[in-house]
Amino acid sequence: MKSRTLLAITLLPALSFYLSAKTTTGQHETAVKNTDKTLALSSLKQQAQYGDMQAQYKLGRAHMTGSGVSRDYEEALNWLKKAAQQGSVDAEFALGYMFEEGLGVKKDYGQAFLHYSDAAKHEYAIAENNLGSMYERGEGVRKDLHQAAAWYQKAADHSDPVAQCNLASLYLFGRGVSKDEHRAANLFQAAAQFGYAPAQQNLAWMYYTGTGLPKDNQQAARWVRMAAEQGYASAQLDLGYLYEQGKGVSLDYTAAYTWYRAAADRGEKRAEAQLKKLSGLLTPDQVQQANAAAAKLTDTLPKQVDMGKGLTSVGGLFPRH
Repeated sequence: MKSRTLLAITLLPALSFYLSAKTTTGQHETAVKNTDKTLALSSLKQQAQYGDMQAQYKLGRAHMTGSGVSRDYEEALNWLKKAAQQGSVDAEFALGYMFEEGLGVKKDYGQAFLHYSDAAKHEYAIAENNLGSMYERGEGVRKDLHQAAAWYQKAADHSDPVAQCNLASLYLFGRGVSKDEHRAANLFQAAAQFGYAPAQQNLAWMYYTGTGLPKDNQQAARWVRMAAEQGYASAQLDLGYLYEQGKGVSLDYTAAYTWYRAAADRGEKRAEAQLKKLSGLLTPDQVQQANAAAAKLTDTLPKQVDMGKGLTSVGGLFPRH
């Protein structure tokens, strides 16, 4: 699965309006916020119509993501194209993403590649990473692992964590570059410290298996927990496995069940068998407690959303049969 990072849309400030004294505080605040949004969008659209490049980009991005407005890919394309024609690198990248994903247009990797290339000329790190991914997968361009590595390196040099993670996977397996497990570990470390969940899980795997790093179950547990607490389902599965086995953490079937349930709620199918197995080792009260804790995790932990194309994982702690 490809991950994506959506940048927040910053809307222009707007004036509030007065409500009668009979309006409750909650109703007043809601009405003011709704009016603020309406005025802000009206102002943004007016500026876009007058040719303001940044307003055109923001309005296009808002329609693409449904941030503060209804999602409307036709409107998004319209405004993003106008912004790109004026030289907006952000708009070029967004257009590449829309063509790659087929949002409002027929999926066209060739067009995506062209838009990403235009953005990459300006050292736009996410575009550089996505070009690397297209070369790695042969999408819109002939497959070329050496070119993939080169573009990942450019983006990694610009501190893009997704590219650091992607480049690390090439070094780990010797694809397009000479195999170098220590360099892979350093790149995963850099991306993991930035907070990129797949890199955190991959770094945990390297500690767990002793690949490129000294074997260390406690470090494996530390890094996989960071990824799990970001809502990353496969890392939640791995953390449940560590609790079930008592590796790097104390043996705790209730905690294991909690993380397996959280992973299952995020669509990790392998967790279902573990839940069935652990349910026979726990009391009904413990299962109920674990389910409640998992539900809270599912409600509060973030969902992984990202526009930079990356790998889900190069390895996992949970055994793969």
